[in-house]
Amino acid sequence: MSRKTIVVALGGNALIEEGTEGTIEEQFANTRKSMAAIVGLIKEGHHVVLTHGNGPQAGVHLIRNEAGSSQVPPSPLNVIVADTQGSIGYMIQQSLLNALIKEGIKKDVVTVVTQVVVDKNDPSMLNPTKYVGPFFKEADLEACRKKGWIMKEDPGRGYRRVVASPIPVDVVEKETIHELLKNGKVVIAVGGGGVPVCKNPDGTYDGVDAVIDKDRASALLASQIQADELLILTGVDKVAINFKKPDQKELDKLTIAEAEQYHKEGQFPKGSMGPKIEAAIDFIKRRGKQVIITSLEKAQAAVDGKAGTLIVK
Repeated sequence: MSRKTIVVALGGNALIEEGTEGTIEEQFANTRKSMAAIVGLIKEGHHVVLTHGNGPQAGVHLIRNEAGSSQVPPSPLNVIVADTQGSIGYMIQQSLLNALIKEGIKKDVVTVVTQVVVDKNDPSMLNPTKYVGPFFKEADLEACRKKGWIMKEDPGRGYRRVVASPIPVDVVEKETIHELLKNGKVVIAVGGGGVPVCKNPDGTYDGVDAVIDKDRASALLASQIQADELLILTGVDKVAINFKKPDQKELDKLTIAEAEQYHKEGQFPKGSMGPKIEAAIDFIKRRGKQVIITSLEKAQAAVDGKAGTLIVK
């Protein structure tokens, strides 16, 4: 079996199991369980970069901001993303390292706090739509807007802050990540989609309050480090059309032309499979070889060609 460089985008279920409170103890327990598939890939000799989301964890930070606003200054969203990269990275790093030690594998695991460049003129910067943070009542709107927030109604649930979700255009630490991989390290990077930054004319960077889709950032990183494969782990074993309908059909293989057509038909909703399909298309159009979408439990079998949905040119 040929050794590959694989970027593995962990789904939210790798950290927080559905139906649990999401305490740190629960997150650690779930992360430990999730590492079995990753250890399997490493045992097969593959070079692995892990990415992850941070939605629930960032939401907790935003609630803390509100609860403690009378006593301490709030953290901006870009700093919260950096904070969660560190804390989630620590959980994955320790859990994976311990799992490797138990298997007798000597391998360093390292987390890179990663900045991801976005275009300040991205259309989403002018029309933010990504809900973040706690819910507010209509009576709270004036105070929220005084903070410079854009507020929108989350139908039937209340009002929430919305921020931009721009397309990632560059990973600042890509060369460092590539170098670590070449030196045999397992790397955890672009957590939560990466810390969103804009590049100034003089080459410096400034953080911006935005949320970058984790799968899109993973696809970009995978292309920039010339990964052979992007493995997107989610809550289903295979991509399906007519999902949860009587005529649901699971797909073993998709070309990007077929994926684009199904996406155009509305088969892959914005809040679930849509961003994953967009990330897959983006990676392959950037000359990536293939993308596999499957569940965490099927990850190793999928890389071996025995499970999941394979997406190719």
